[in-house]
Amino acid sequence: MLLEWWSCTECTLFTDQATVDRFGKEHVVIILNHNFEIDFLCGWTMCERFGVLGSSKVLAKRELLYVPLIGWTWYFLEIVFCKRKWEEDRDTVIGGLERLSDYPEYMWFLLYCEGTRFTEKKHRVSMEVAISKGLPVLKYHLLPRTKGFTTAVQCLRGTVAAVYDVTLNFRGNKNPSLLGILYGKKYEADMCVRRFPLEEIPLDEKEAAQWLHKLYQEKDALQEMYNQKGVFPGQQFKPRRRPWTLLNFVCWATVLLSPLFSCVLGVFASGSPLLILTFLGFVGAASFGVRRLIGVTEIEKGSSYGNQEFKKKE
Repeated sequence: MLLEWWSCTECTLFTDQATVDRFGKEHVVIILNHNFEIDFLCGWTMCERFGVLGSSKVLAKRELLYVPLIGWTWYFLEIVFCKRKWEEDRDTVIGGLERLSDYPEYMWFLLYCEGTRFTEKKHRVSMEVAISKGLPVLKYHLLPRTKGFTTAVQCLRGTVAAVYDVTLNFRGNKNPSLLGILYGKKYEADMCVRRFPLEEIPLDEKEAAQWLHKLYQEKDALQEMYNQKGVFPGQQFKPRRRPWTLLNFVCWATVLLSPLFSCVLGVFASGSPLLILTFLGFVGAASFGVRRLIGVTEIEKGSSYGNQEFKKKE
C-alpha cells in the first residue's frame, strides 16, 4: 500500500507479450539483482498485481525470522530460511524446497543469487574471487552464489516451469529507500524480465552453475545498456495497481485505530502517571520495532556477509 498508493511509485516491465501472458499462471523461480533497499517491495508489488502475492516465496537469511511482524509472518508462509553457510543449510534448504514441490497454488520463488546486497567493498572482494577463479569481472553485480540456485532447480524440477530473470533499476539514477517511501517520495522502477524454460537449464550441477554465471554476465550488460540509454530492451508494460492493498489498509486502520485513539484518550484522561508511563513505554517499543524493520533494508547497515565470505570456497 505504501509503495503503490502512498508514494505512488511506478513499476514498468520490459519484456514481451508472451511472457506477460504467463504471469501468475505457472510455478517459477525468480532471480533478482540485490542492489537497492526496496527491491523486495518492487517484487512484492508485481506479485500483487498478478495475483500471486499470497503464494510468493523466497530463500531468505535467517536473521529476518526475528524481525517483528515480517519474520513471524514469513515463518507461517513457509518461507525457506538459511544461515548462508551451505554445510549447515543443506538439510534445511532441501527440506523447505521439497515441501514446496507440491504447492497447490501458482508460486513465485525468489532467489537473490548474490547472497547479499551490493556495496563497493563487497563488490571489490567479490571480483577478486572472480579473477582468481578465471570468471569474467562483473561491473554491477556480485559474483553469484550457485549452490542455492542449483539446489532450487534440482528440487523443484517437475514443479517449476521456468526461471524469470529480473534486472531492476531506477530512473534518474536514484537510490530509493524505505524511509523515502514512508515520506511519500515517488520513484520510477524499471524491471527487465526474461523467461527461460526450465528445460534450457542443464541437469548437471556444474553446467547449471556455468549457466548462472553466464546469466549474470548478461544481466551486467543489461545494466550497462540501461545506464547508457535509460531504458531496457523490450516492449514496455505498466501493470495496473489493484485496489485490494488500499482497501485492506483502510479496513484494518478503521478496525484498529478507532479503539486505539479511544484508548489513548482514556490513558491521558486517567491522570495516572504509571498508566501514562506504561503507554509511553509501549509506544517506544513499537517505534523501536518499526525502526529495526527499516534498518534491515538499509544498505549501510547491512550485514558484513560477503566482505570476507567470498574469499572462502563456495
